[in-house]
This record gives sequence, structure tokens and C-alpha cells, in this order.
Amino acid sequence: MNSEQNSSLPGVTLPQCKPARLLVGQTALVTGASSGIGKSIAAAMAAAGAAVAVNYPFDSEHSPAAEVVELIQSLGGRAIAVKADVSREDQVQAMFLRVREEFETIDILVNNAGLQQDAPIDEMTLQQWKAVIDVNLTGQFLCAREAIREFKRRGVVESVSCAAGKILCISSVHEVIPWAGHVNYAASKGGVMMMMKSLAQELAPHRIRVNSICPGAIRTPINKAAWSTPEAYNDLMKLIPYKRIGEPDDIARVAVWLASDQADYINGESLFVDGGMCLYPGFAEGG
Repeated sequence: MNSEQNSSLPGVTLPQCKPARLLVGQTALVTGASSGIGKSIAAAMAAAGAAVAVNYPFDSEHSPAAEVVELIQSLGGRAIAVKADVSREDQVQAMFLRVREEFETIDILVNNAGLQQDAPIDEMTLQQWKAVIDVNLTGQFLCAREAIREFKRRGVVESVSCAAGKILCISSVHEVIPWAGHVNYAASKGGVMMMMKSLAQELAPHRIRVNSICPGAIRTPINKAAWSTPEAYNDLMKLIPYKRIGEPDDIARVAVWLASDQADYINGESLFVDGGMCLYPGFAEGG
């Protein structure tokens, strides 16, 4: 989106920031990268110099991912589209093999793929519970495991990066904020938080960094009902002290920096990008 499209508030224009070339010579795999936050991260990492593998779901059309690849290539970057259901071990392994065949190795994994299947708890089916946990949590585990195997195999290449590898888990403010009616989603993100921290602790001696980015309300198709009308947007603003919705590029710029050597001493952290949503805005007037 350009600055004119970004804001729903009169007189607010978001800055247009071009990412520095912080990832030159590296390869990034971004899961769920055919739309929304994943698409913006893939494009930003390519602009920062990385070759990018654009993952898209096994049951979706190829065209959105192909459009992301074409966008990156039109700007002089290198990219491929890779089809895989991240909740399937065999497909994840095949995806990593394909990326290594094309780009030789992988330096950055962005665990972004996720979904929601919402219901009140007494109406939520086991299938709804499992579908969300399988993609949002198990999918991140399967992808992280394959990336870690490659990072350990290759080790640190100091001409490329200070680290042997970087994993970014796209979590949510709901790793700490309860969310009634979305128990499966909140549980998956709470699991991502503890998985990330445990991996970071275990892998630090190998110079592998693992962190999370926790978006608040971001203007993406998954939550369109929360921002697509003036009434919905005004209600949403009650939860955001900074008084604007986040854009996918807000997350993408953070992802580029966190994957770069500029953030080399950051490990095991959840970085909240939420306009202050976690600041308990209901207490702004004294409770």
C-alpha cells in the first residue's frame, strides 16, 4: 500500500521507508507468503538483498504466490514459489529440499503461516482445534526443525552473517492477551511463545537466533471485518492507543531488521508491534 492508502484517519500519513540492504547474500524462506503479512515480509527481505522462497498453502492457487515472485523479480531480486502445507512433515521436508536445490542453503526462516477457525468453546469442534494448532504451532515446529538442521550443518559463514541462522516466529499479541471465542488461536500463539524461547535457549551456543514478532491489529484479509467499515474501525481504535491500524509493512520492516546482523544480540525475545495494544488501554483514564 502507498501512504495515501495506508491511513483511515484524516491527516495521518505513514512514512515510506525503504529497507537498507541488510540481508545481501542471504536466503530467506517465508511461509504463508502469498498474501498479507507474509507477502510484505517476503518483498521487504528481497528489497534488503535476500533471495526469497515464497511458500504458499498446498490447497491454494499458485497465482498469488507467483505474483509475489514476479514482483520481487521485477525489482531485480531472486525468488521462487514453493508449495507446501506446513502442518505436513513430508511436505515441509520437500520444501526445504527444494529451497536448498535452488539457493544452496537457507539463512533466515520466517514462520508466518497461520489461520483462524473461531467458535465459542462449547461449540468448537475437535477439527477446528486441531486445524489451528496443526498449522500455527506444529507447522512452526516442523519448519524450525528443518531450518535448524541446515543451520547446524552449515555453521557460521562470517562473510554472510554473524549468526549461523535466524528464525522469526510470527506470533501475536494473543500470546499474552486472552481472546474469548478464539481459544484455539490464542493457545497456538501462547505455544509459539514458549517454543520460541525454548529453542532460543537451546540453540544460542550454536549461534542460531530465534525471536518472535507479535503483531497487533494489522490490515490484512484475515481480519477484514475489524477494519473495513468506519464503525468497525472506530471500535478497533478503542483497543489501540496509537490510534491507527497497523499495516503489513510495519511488520515487514521489523522482520528485516530483526533478521539482520544489526539485531545480532537479540535472542529469545517477543517484539510486540501493536500500536500499544498491550498497554491495557482501558486503564488510560485511570480504570
